[in-house]
Amino acid sequence: MKFLRIALLACVLSFSAYSYIHKYYISVTQIDYVKEQQSVQIISRIFIDDLESLLRERYDESITLGSNKETSLTDSYIEKYLSEKIKIKIDGKDCGFKYLGKEFDVDIVKVYLEIQGIKSISSFQITNKVLFDLFKEQNNMVKVNINSTKKSYLLTFQNYEAVLNFN
Repeated sequence: MKFLRIALLACVLSFSAYSYIHKYYISVTQIDYVKEQQSVQIISRIFIDDLESLLRERYDESITLGSNKETSLTDSYIEKYLSEKIKIKIDGKDCGFKYLGKEFDVDIVKVYLEIQGIKSISSFQITNKVLFDLFKEQNNMVKVNINSTKKSYLLTFQNYEAVLNFN
């Protein structure tokens, strides 16, 4: 009987620990301008379960990221979603990015994006609405390294845009 009580307590604690751990919703997007390659390189880190929930709700209920059940459509869904939610303007012009792929790191999916053919940057604007349609409390941290200037922005449901100007 005592073993049953301990097992039950352990189950309750593990469920409450999971809900506590996942009380915060955040993604981190690193943006680097590599002038020598005329390239803006982007790595977006998103919790796997959050992205999976969104993809299931939006596109396909059977999606399971990082497993052998993942289909070839998964990458196209991720690319489509991110192209709708992340918008970048360089020097006032809309710039579409190329989806390079993804990889998994414990409970994070790293998504690799790139904008090529960028000779210089005078202004950089990013709109990042990733996961706002699923979690209103989502925060999207954006770290920018452009023209030797490093800045960080915390984007929220109410404030989802950042602008960096170089004079």
